[in-house]
Amino acid sequence: MNALREFLDDIVADTDAVFLFSPSASLYQSFEDDDTEVVVIAPENTVDAGTFVELPLEFTNMADRIRFGVEGALEQEYVEEDADVVCIGDVFDDTPDSIVRVQVAEFSPSGVYGLFVNSRAEPSVINDVLDVAVELGKKGQKGKPVGALFVVGDAGKVMNKSRPLSYNPFEKSHVHVGDPIVNVMLKEFSRLDGAFVISDGGKIVSAYRYLEPSAEGVDIPKGLGARHMAAGAVTRDTNAIAIVLSESDGLVRAFKSGELILEVDPEEY
Repeated sequence: MNALREFLDDIVADTDAVFLFSPSASLYQSFEDDDTEVVVIAPENTVDAGTFVELPLEFTNMADRIRFGVEGALEQEYVEEDADVVCIGDVFDDTPDSIVRVQVAEFSPSGVYGLFVNSRAEPSVINDVLDVAVELGKKGQKGKPVGALFVVGDAGKVMNKSRPLSYNPFEKSHVHVGDPIVNVMLKEFSRLDGAFVISDGGKIVSAYRYLEPSAEGVDIPKGLGARHMAAGAVTRDTNAIAIVLSESDGLVRAFKSGELILEVDPEEY
């Protein structure tokens, strides 16, 4: 038992911060008086923590929660890039059962925090659209690579900055992204030209939209094509975010405020 205690002491020794994921009041209070920085990462700040990162989704994977917490804490300058952090959370139950020590420098910025935080669209909607793009990137259409563009949020302004390329199959419907049947429809329609426009709450407003905002001043990485340029331009001119599946390299990219903020390989997601 002494060896176990010593091992646990080694894990938490000389750390720069403790990340508590959805802690109880008693757990938070037990750390609050310690000299180490304590950052609470949870859907709500129920313990009235001074340093808090809002968790907009229930990331079931502990590693995803840690990544989001690290990026959020860095964004809000709670920790430095060279910090060592102890993360305490739950894997099997609703009570803390796991302790993980990580070095913040090991996490290359993915953009996941910027994608979900302070976006107009609901986080669950963004997540559903991202899942559709990733799944489409893995399987393609009939085994062939396919490209797609999803514009999420601020749908009224996006519609005003675009025009139809064909009949809108969703014009009189009230279907929402996230429904398995609807997701199948999105994958089927994705092989045709144009962008999908999706409301803040997940309603599919339109398909086959040609985005018309000016691309002047939009800076995207070299090698990316018209879809990515349109995604950057429309998110610069509206409060939408755009998720693009590239037909050429198979990567999924997200744009916000005219900038590329996330790049995901569907095979590794």
